[in-house]
Amino acid sequence: LKPAAHALFKKLKDEELELLVQAVESRGAWESGCVWVPRGEPRGAKQALPPQILLCRLYRWPDLRQPHELKHLCYCAGGRGGCGDAAVLCCNPHHFSRLAAPGGAWTPLCPPPPLDPSGCVAWPYPCSSGWLCPAVTALLSPTDTSLSWSTVKDGYWCKLAYWEHRTRVGRLYAVHEASVNVFCELPRGSGFCLGQLPAAHRSRAVRRARGKIGRGLLLSREPGGVWAYNRSEHPIFVSSPTLGPPGARGLTVLKVLPGYSAKVFDYERAGGAGGRRLPGEGPCDPHSVRISFAKGWGPCYSRQFITSCPCWLEVLLNRPR
Repeated sequence: LKPAAHALFKKLKDEELELLVQAVESRGAWESGCVWVPRGEPRGAKQALPPQILLCRLYRWPDLRQPHELKHLCYCAGGRGGCGDAAVLCCNPHHFSRLAAPGGAWTPLCPPPPLDPSGCVAWPYPCSSGWLCPAVTALLSPTDTSLSWSTVKDGYWCKLAYWEHRTRVGRLYAVHEASVNVFCELPRGSGFCLGQLPAAHRSRAVRRARGKIGRGLLLSREPGGVWAYNRSEHPIFVSSPTLGPPGARGLTVLKVLPGYSAKVFDYERAGGAGGRRLPGEGPCDPHSVRISFAKGWGPCYSRQFITSCPCWLEVLLNRPR
């Protein structure tokens, strides 16, 4: 790749090279601008690779092969038609995430467990005990009545709740912008900083898990759905009503590796269905996403429910208008 890289670098302006250096040295921790390069193969290159593939192989994924394995991140102008010039494209390697398969298809973490007639294994709280699932607890809290679908007026597209096991920590965080960073440590970053949320007591398991959140994830609302980009150095685990195959019973838990993106919620598939109360379970909200940091849950783990995970995030989605 060395001759091809040198040929590409010669085509970049000084300011483009400076942006590339910033992106590579920070490993994507700082949101750098687009690195514009003329379309077409660099002359003299021994390997005819598109510029974005070349730089992603050099600095992120040596086994990368095809452009369809990549997805533009939401803040990349190249993914929105460039800067008005069809002759240039962005090749900043940290403006891309990787997809597990063409079209963003993901494989369930493990086979689904045997299910009872309720068809849902997400929440352990029986209705007879008076417990509700965390999503509905948040929705019914007197301080959070603005979450009612019929009374949403302030323009947010989701609210975020951070949980440690069964305890919600801090207040709900409303997201008004098209994307939001959720992190513990992120230099020059803004968004939902979990590191600033106090808690009276944290177990050793919670402290260990919090230490793995790091740069966390990027949540973005894009045409048709919501995407999650794993910015941390450890996997995240995701579940939502629209992740499984059509007609699937129960919730699918997906593992998203560092540097990868997944479409975690599909508005069209969710439709206009309201919440369901399932036999033997609490209500199941079809417009929410649950994300666990570093620790998975489900039939392949000792943690059967997400409330057994030390650190997790609940994304309470507002229905698109």
